[in-house]
Amino acid sequence: MPHPEPLLTCPIMSGLVQRHGPMTFEREAPFDALVGAIISQQISGKAAASIAARLRGRVTLEPATLARAHHMTLRAAGLSRAKAVYLRALARFALAGGLNDLDRLEDGAVVERLTSVKGIGRWTADMFLMFSLGRPDIWPVGDGGVQRAAMQLYRVRSPRRLAQLGERFRPFRSHAAWYLWRAIDAP
Repeated sequence: MPHPEPLLTCPIMSGLVQRHGPMTFEREAPFDALVGAIISQQISGKAAASIAARLRGRVTLEPATLARAHHMTLRAAGLSRAKAVYLRALARFALAGGLNDLDRLEDGAVVERLTSVKGIGRWTADMFLMFSLGRPDIWPVGDGGVQRAAMQLYRVRSPRRLAQLGERFRPFRSHAAWYLWRAIDAP
């Protein structure tokens, strides 16, 4: 896939594109993506992967199984009390059909539906839009990695300025975020 023009017109982003090659998002099934996003909230990717592996060793990560999983089983995998509650709420939401047809909705409607679930906020909804639905124009201003990279590379220090920076890359802000994450992971 060719690189979106708005990224190539910015010298900093163009350098990241050249250094890190084509952007890749491995799309995930909706329930799996949201389970992963909830587990990943406020912790490193490495810690999240470890907890997810322990959780998979204890329960099948399917809505029916998670909805009835004992709280202590979830906690024993390394989940916080809150995240155990959130995963069970997500499972009940999925069982009730809440994840059906999300791919047919506009971004705002997806965010509204998902954030109605306890434990799913804007960051989680943004990650879902990017990684599960493959939406090309999501700018996750609440993401710590995007914030750190924007500060280092563009000297952006406020949420307002971060939002303005994102406008430069519209309608491919998901791509720009991906390259900013690469800059933090492997400068």
